[in-house]
Amino acid sequence: MSVLEDWINAACLELGLERGDIDQGLVLDLARDVAHGVARPGAPLTAYLLGLAVGRGVPARDAAARLTEMAEDWKAPETPDVPEAPEVPEVPEPAGPAGETLLDDA
Repeated sequence: MSVLEDWINAACLELGLERGDIDQGLVLDLARDVAHGVARPGAPLTAYLLGLAVGRGVPARDAAARLTEMAEDWKAPETPDVPEAPEVPEVPEPAGPAGETLLDDA
């Protein structure tokens, strides 16, 4: 048995869930699609949202299919083009007659 399987079994036992009720492939596929199509941090958050929806009675496969479709079609809202600030030339520090710096850093 893999470490992941051991973890899932232990987590199900801890939460009082039936291991057979967990569609591991469905959740992992959804997480992959969101991570690649939207953003990596969206994967665990979307898996959590899927769990909330299933807890409220939405069939897991239906909810995952809708979320996967959203992720595949996802385009982040465009941000307006902002012109880059012009480069500011570096101003040399004034030097005294012997070349020493006039400004004291202390």
